[in-house]
Amino acid sequence: MGAAYGAIVLVFQKGYGTDLLGFQQTPTIESWLPLFLFSILYGLSMDYHVFLLSRIREHYDVTKRNSEWVAYGLQSTAKLITGAALIMVAVFSGFASGCLVMMQQVGFGLAVAVLLDATVVRSVLVPSSIALLGDRNWHLPKALNWLPNLQIEGKVRMPHLPELPAPSFTATSTSGDD
Repeated sequence: MGAAYGAIVLVFQKGYGTDLLGFQQTPTIESWLPLFLFSILYGLSMDYHVFLLSRIREHYDVTKRNSEWVAYGLQSTAKLITGAALIMVAVFSGFASGCLVMMQQVGFGLAVAVLLDATVVRSVLVPSSIALLGDRNWHLPKALNWLPNLQIEGKVRMPHLPELPAPSFTATSTSGDD
């Protein structure tokens, strides 16, 4: 969201790329825009987050192997998240192609945010933080033990899981001495 807000200011207030993109430069951003973008983007990002984390958690419940969680979650949700994001970016770009400055700002902000969320956040930041945290991802603090342990999907059985190779985290040489 912060990157989308920054991109809106950079393009619409500072004027970078307005001629290239066909936007109008304005001295101010619409006052309702930050709250509107926050509301829409929060809902959209939670959808992506639920898709990805539910697949990772399902695999964790079955295998308890940290090396496979993230790879399986990304593999099983990548097409869905990327496809949905591309459709939304196309729709929001349509908003941005209009003549009204407020619609240009909304469309551009939503398109930039969804594109960054689906590429950088969901494919790099979330999986890497989950891999680094390991079992601590699913730790519930003692102060919250009063919450009921609900398993909405019931007992998970996944005999069809593919065997994924363990990720390698060793440094490789790029000197070209091959």
